[in-house]
Amino acid sequence: MDHFIRDFSTVRLSDVAIVGGKNASLGEMTTALADKGIRVPAGFATTAAAFWAFMDANALRDPLATLMQQLDRSSFSNLAEIGAAARKLMQNAALPDKLKTEIVAAYHRLKKEGDLAVAVRSSATAEDMPEASFAGQHESYLNISGEQAVLLAVHRCFTSLYTDRAIKYREDNGFEHGKIALSAGVQEMVQTDNGCSGVGFTLEPESGFRDVILLSGIWGLGENIVQGKVMPDDFYVFKPTLRAGKNAILQKKLGDKAWTLCMDDTPGATSPVINKPTKEEDRRRFVLNDEEVLKLASWALEIETHYHCPMDIEWAKDGTSGELFLLQARPETVHSRKTMASQQQYLLREKGPVLVKGDAVGEKVATGTARLLDSPLEAEKLQEGDIVITGNTSPDWDPVLKKVAAIVTDSGGRTSHAAIVARELGVPAIVGAVGATAAVRDGEVITVSCCEGKTGYVYAGKLDYEKKEIALSDITMPESTEASLIISDPDQAFRLSFYPNDGVGLLRMEFIITHAVRIHPMALVHFDQLKDEREKSMIAALTGQYADKQQFFIDKLSQGIATIAAAFYPKDVIVRMSDFKTNEYAQLLGGKDFEPLEENPMLGFRGASRYYNPLYREGFGLECAAIKKVREEMGLTNVKVMIPFCRTVAEGKKVLSVMAAYGLSRAAGLEVYVMAEIPSNVLEAEAFAEIFDGFSIGSNDLTQLTLGLDRDSALVADLFSEEDPAPKKMIAMMIQAARKAGVRIGLCGQAPSDFPDFAAFLVKEGINSISFNPDALINGITNIREAEKNGAVSSAF
Repeated sequence: MDHFIRDFSTVRLSDVAIVGGKNASLGEMTTALADKGIRVPAGFATTAAAFWAFMDANALRDPLATLMQQLDRSSFSNLAEIGAAARKLMQNAALPDKLKTEIVAAYHRLKKEGDLAVAVRSSATAEDMPEASFAGQHESYLNISGEQAVLLAVHRCFTSLYTDRAIKYREDNGFEHGKIALSAGVQEMVQTDNGCSGVGFTLEPESGFRDVILLSGIWGLGENIVQGKVMPDDFYVFKPTLRAGKNAILQKKLGDKAWTLCMDDTPGATSPVINKPTKEEDRRRFVLNDEEVLKLASWALEIETHYHCPMDIEWAKDGTSGELFLLQARPETVHSRKTMASQQQYLLREKGPVLVKGDAVGEKVATGTARLLDSPLEAEKLQEGDIVITGNTSPDWDPVLKKVAAIVTDSGGRTSHAAIVARELGVPAIVGAVGATAAVRDGEVITVSCCEGKTGYVYAGKLDYEKKEIALSDITMPESTEASLIISDPDQAFRLSFYPNDGVGLLRMEFIITHAVRIHPMALVHFDQLKDEREKSMIAALTGQYADKQQFFIDKLSQGIATIAAAFYPKDVIVRMSDFKTNEYAQLLGGKDFEPLEENPMLGFRGASRYYNPLYREGFGLECAAIKKVREEMGLTNVKVMIPFCRTVAEGKKVLSVMAAYGLSRAAGLEVYVMAEIPSNVLEAEAFAEIFDGFSIGSNDLTQLTLGLDRDSALVADLFSEEDPAPKKMIAMMIQAARKAGVRIGLCGQAPSDFPDFAAFLVKEGINSISFNPDALINGITNIREAEKNGAVSSAF
């Protein structure tokens, strides 16, 4: 093999010092993972020896060292000047003849006929290690065709070792400029003009949750996704069920994919690539089908196993052949180095006018002065602690972004450059905030909130917020009583999974229906009968991808439930079937055509009574189908079901019969719990225990029905108290009855965290588990442990 060239098939990961981290990884995948079915486009790399031959042939080492000595290392005020001078030295140099000969020969070996289009990418010899990524610091060139064009691209890659951002990056990470070599990787282009490409992480990049793979994709070449010019499709895949051969796709999110970067072979074109508007029909469909998502995820899992660390990958699909390829794999460098000894929790104490919203990156809140910038060349406008508002960012922004409190971009997704940099810097960001540069005024004070789920909000003004540091490593779980979570929002699930917990005692599906589905299930079952043409049109738009509109409900609900179930797998996740009241159901799109008017919805057509009634039975069937999909198709058998507001045992039997008819049977291993929230549940607990697997006390409803008051009425609200002797007696009776029947019983509510005495009462009575809202969990655990310490423990079965 030539001294200056190494084919990927001869390169291994141990060759970083020879061909750099990026090319060493390509060689490793080519040679070590081919038997796993992983495909990597063929290519070759110039060696470090080639780079040093170039440097020495042009006597560049000393003048470059002199330039670097002149760099202002305190404020980097002359970075642009020093960088430009360094690049000029490199540009004015020439590739040695022997190197040019070897590159041309390798290019001819690679191409079969004609001028093969290749990608020429930079790879530094200290690159893609867990300690330092170097990602995006050097240049890449796409759709390069012909000998002279390849030679020029290699030369430009060498020159990019001295981009301003690369110089600053080496300074920040303690690398000596004169000891880093640049290897150029030359690789066959994947024809993605009519295909797609994207990136992926083998962990969830916001929380660092390790059991999820995130794949993001766009039409055309992948530069648009990295530069944040378009919002991609996102696919979340769960590793444990992927290994088990299940349909492990937890979530699919459709991005706008507004632009498609294509090769431009037009004679006289000024650039080898061109951005074109994406066809409307392509914007409305996912770039990958489920089979392709699972195949890429399986490859990512194989790579993570091989490299023994979380990975960041790039992939592409040839639109003609339909073949998938991996273009890169590097260690993930942000969350893989973090420990979960503590969690920062941010909570807004107030709200203000929303200026714009988009995808939240991180879970923090920041306030500061908005600074609208068109490019990093306007860096002098930015002060320490400002919030930058811009269209999108690229690696050229890196030195500028070091001083910001937050980042907001018009475009981009969770894998865009702005999102990646925000995670590295530990600052909140909102990407894909369409219209941000128009909605926010330069110089105004704003608040950027990323603590409210996956949607981030830019509020006008400086809002008050609270920041807590939760030392997770200092928390010891109770010995006899389980402490579980109450969860509604799937977007919070991965982050909350790091909290000490015994699973999810109550998953309220109403939040998922309201935010992800938005449509009344009966409006999907009987779409043609809808009377409101405006709402009918809105439903048609939301379900445009679905020939069967009922499947829209099943998919959206199952994805929300599955995300939470995966976050806490294999711990139990108890899903309460829908418990909207009629007035709440009516607010869903199409809902008013299917809901009766009631004087008192709190005590009317709610919970179990709906599930077997012809007015809603088919809608309940869609809920059952979603649970069935989560458990059987997706493999998340840690999901259990809970029936709310079940007034009589006979009603419970009807519900179980309907569930069985829709494919959800206890005989198939499904556990079904019932809420204990009506006095009849307490008085007939023994009979309820014969048909259900356990109970969960709903202390709010049980208290209001025991005391005979409406907890939402301000006139009698002061009488509402779970600590009143009457509801406490009901709770004690319920626990004793469950224990006598040999079934599990828990309680969901705020009181055990607010009142230590109430927690002690529950523990003494022998409750199996108590579930808390996330912000009350730590206090609740403390109260339970204190109760157990003081001897208030009844033997559990």
